[in-house]
Amino acid sequence: MKSNSQPIKLFVVVAFSCTSLLVSLTPVLAKPTLSSSLSARNAKTTLAQATSFNLPPLPPGPPPGGRVRGGAKRGVPACPLTTPKLTALVPFTESSEVINVWGQTTLERPSWFFYVPYTKNSPYEVEFVLQDQDSNDIYRPAIALPDKPGVIRVSLPSTAPALALNKQYRWFFTINCNKQTISPPTFIEGVIVRVELNPTVVKKLQTPELLKRYAIYAENGIWYDALTILAQLRQKNPKDATLQAEWRHLLDQIHLDDIAAEPILLEQP
Repeated sequence: MKSNSQPIKLFVVVAFSCTSLLVSLTPVLAKPTLSSSLSARNAKTTLAQATSFNLPPLPPGPPPGGRVRGGAKRGVPACPLTTPKLTALVPFTESSEVINVWGQTTLERPSWFFYVPYTKNSPYEVEFVLQDQDSNDIYRPAIALPDKPGVIRVSLPSTAPALALNKQYRWFFTINCNKQTISPPTFIEGVIVRVELNPTVVKKLQTPELLKRYAIYAENGIWYDALTILAQLRQKNPKDATLQAEWRHLLDQIHLDDIAAEPILLEQP
């Protein structure tokens, strides 16, 4: 009897140990890790916070026209072909091969954003031009090419005339890649209009939270103000996943998703 009891006891111990091991493993296998739960939650939060940009109707008068991607007026441009091309970060509509490039601001001195594929190592002449409704130049600075391809910012300085309310201003961004030939420069152009928001929206904008102010501007069709705030937030927090997702979402809404991954560079003169 003694000789038979020891194997039985050993079997019971082994069986109990295996059962305990399975029980201890069951919660681990069935329960997701904390990091995966947080990732899923963050993804849902990001999607829930995605802001819609409401494109306003075209301004009264003749269609603004314009060009959102780099090209030349005639002939073959002297600038090397790049992917992506020189691009204005601004809404545009396209119908029957007619493109209208324009956006709104509430600021007297707004900022423009451009993706520039060329660098300062290239001997190219770059210029930004802002004109009033009578085609008079009101601001015409030379622009320095960046150290690397990316999105640059051009702001209207205090020395330039302020934008008047409800007036259309036309801007151009040109790159002359070959001064020795008659080849036309590569350029992009569009129209900007300064508008006034109603008191209810102005009151909402008194919030100190920049992301909320960005959303209010976007939802009310104020492109330049919304883009400027979001670009500033991204520069201060380049690794913030929520801001990266908002930037991608915003550019995707105006069909410029190919620019979303490009770096935002320092402001130009």
